[in-house]
Amino acid sequence: MTSSKPSPISLGTDRTGSDATLDLPELLATRLLVQGNSGSGKSHLLRRLLEQTARLVQQVIIDPEGDFVTLADKYGHLIIDVDTQSENALQAAGEKVRIHRASVILNLENLEAEGQLRAVGSFLSGLFEAPRAYWYPVLVVVDEAQLFAPSAGGDTSDEARRLSLGAMTNLMCRGRKRGLAGIIATQRLAKLAKNVAAEASNFLMGRTFLDIDMTRAADLLGMERRSAESFRDLNRGQFMALGPALSRRPKHITIGPVETSSRASGPFLMPLEQPSVPAEALRELILQAEPDLPPRQRKEAAPPAPDLLAQLDAYAEKRADDEEKNAANRPQLQESDPALIWQLISETTESEKSYYHSLATLYQDFQMRARLKGLPRSVIDIDEFRRLLGTIRSGISQEDAELEEWHDILQRANQLPEDLQGLYLLLANTARINKPCPDDEILARFYGTHSLSRARRQLHYLEEREMIILREEGSKRAVAIVGPAWQTLFS
Repeated sequence: MTSSKPSPISLGTDRTGSDATLDLPELLATRLLVQGNSGSGKSHLLRRLLEQTARLVQQVIIDPEGDFVTLADKYGHLIIDVDTQSENALQAAGEKVRIHRASVILNLENLEAEGQLRAVGSFLSGLFEAPRAYWYPVLVVVDEAQLFAPSAGGDTSDEARRLSLGAMTNLMCRGRKRGLAGIIATQRLAKLAKNVAAEASNFLMGRTFLDIDMTRAADLLGMERRSAESFRDLNRGQFMALGPALSRRPKHITIGPVETSSRASGPFLMPLEQPSVPAEALRELILQAEPDLPPRQRKEAAPPAPDLLAQLDAYAEKRADDEEKNAANRPQLQESDPALIWQLISETTESEKSYYHSLATLYQDFQMRARLKGLPRSVIDIDEFRRLLGTIRSGISQEDAELEEWHDILQRANQLPEDLQGLYLLLANTARINKPCPDDEILARFYGTHSLSRARRQLHYLEEREMIILREEGSKRAVAIVGPAWQTLFS
């Protein structure tokens, strides 16, 4: 059966009219920075990206102006209108978003600048501090990122600015291991904190006029500084792209159309008609004294703000019901389909980089591939995925994996920590077919580390757990598997 990768995400077209694509699994691991002056098409670009990936990956959108709330009508995002919620409630909501795997839009348009900083800092902290069991990949899109990670102080308090900047730094610097893929958009690179911008590996640079921003954009794209003025010539919706998820060389792309629209429309010309009232009469209408206003009536107390946690729980229940209904209409997995599952998991391990990705990231990659094949999200759970992933990586064939002796090995592997199971299965299959013991580099890769000495220490740990017997003769070693008594050759 031939291997097939998931279709790349289409952003638009390049200069030749060919598709300009984005590699979503690579983006999840490498983050994205979008820059362009007001009117350059940043919001249009973000909307295109969000629409193309809405059904493939969980999304969290930090929306300071309420521009993206219309996505909820088509794609079912939960809108969190932030008004009077406490910082603790927002942090707890951020954690529950990960637990329920809800795609949400954090609408901040009702808050002043100080409140926006505190809300974003608290909510992102909740996303970041979620338990390890829920570190599934999430696209975290932050529009107008210079507001939440400013390069210098402003009119807001130092406390609020530190809270927001710390959360944004965690998102971009430490979020990858937790499955948080930051996508930040800014009008000016000079106003964005450098330690936040520097962590992005993918760039989409739009129209820019200020010299300092053009120079910094050219530096990030590896372009000569004399070419920086070309950013002035870009039209609305045109961007220069660079990065492992976009292009290995700077590429000019034009963003394609979108299916939803913002609530706010841009300015447009309206002919000025001659006033139907003479000038003197118009003067009196505009400048006439207003009568005294009646006493302002006391407003009734506003209803309490909705409980964010209850709102998230209700969203999770509705989503579960919807998925159950949709699952009933999907073709169910047949007995002959384990071969397709085997193939899809094999595709997630094609790149050597996959050995250094978390299990949750690989599981999300598999789920995306499964859904593109028309399979339900829950075709296999994460524990079954872990078992099959370790089996496939060990090099054993699908037919041999059904042998009773291999099932015994899997039961033994379940007694080990998760990060050691794949390494143990590799040793077991190598010994089963009596091949030379894997070298240090292979052991390190299977353990998910670049440290050869750390990988070697795991052999002694496995021996202490009475899982293997390690034999060393000078610089050579061999391993015997306790139980079936399989042995590798010396290497």
